[in-house]
Amino acid sequence: MLRPLKLMPSQFKAFGYVPRLMRPLIEAAERGLDPDRAIRDITQRLGFDSFMYGICLDPLPGSSARQFVYTTLPLEWVRTYEAKRYIDIDPRVRHITIGTLPIVWDQTTYRGRSPALDRFLDDSAAHGVGSGVCVPIRDARRRPAVMALSKCCATLRKSTIDSINERYGDIMVFSQFLHEMVMVPSVDRMVGPPPPTPNITPREREFLEYGARGLSGRDIALCMKITVRTVQLHSDSIRLKLGAANRQEAVALAIKQGIIVV
Repeated sequence: MLRPLKLMPSQFKAFGYVPRLMRPLIEAAERGLDPDRAIRDITQRLGFDSFMYGICLDPLPGSSARQFVYTTLPLEWVRTYEAKRYIDIDPRVRHITIGTLPIVWDQTTYRGRSPALDRFLDDSAAHGVGSGVCVPIRDARRRPAVMALSKCCATLRKSTIDSINERYGDIMVFSQFLHEMVMVPSVDRMVGPPPPTPNITPREREFLEYGARGLSGRDIALCMKITVRTVQLHSDSIRLKLGAANRQEAVALAIKQGIIVV
């Protein structure tokens, strides 16, 4: 489920060096002002027409996951995106699940891969998203997030790509500052701060990963070079930390909370 994210004034305080590009956003945060105007201004200064930020509260984004989105585009596009389940088709979403580097894209990057993808690209371009930059964000709480800066044009000229490359540093700084200063506090105000992550040790995480692969207790003991008795001790400790009734539920909870990724 994709829900619009309402931005709220943040009391974020900046420490150390603040990049010049981010000063309007910092000032808005320190004064408790709505950051929307600063976001729009920075987007335009970076040479883009629109801005989008999305965050998923579950380990993997998808039409059935809990997600929030903020965009400077009309909400009609958000409603269309949700109704047509474009999140399951959008190649930018696929990218953030498998990569950590920004991508520069236009209509020619993905065109022709499938009829469904072509329909998404057509609809996207009709709503003002024809090309741009997508930046995966690695959230400290293991929540996948993304920032997309977009242009209306369907193809990017070499001069435009060169200009984007020159601004890569500013784009990356913008994504990280915005995520920590504005987006995370806004999400936490809407859904409440997430529960503390259980203190799962590296060996317990290894145990969970083997369990997620369907290995038996004896097989896990062989892989981890421990006794079956120690396997049971790991299992008991993990179940207590996660509040699980059995090993299978512990594995399921660990996947849901992003403790392990399968």
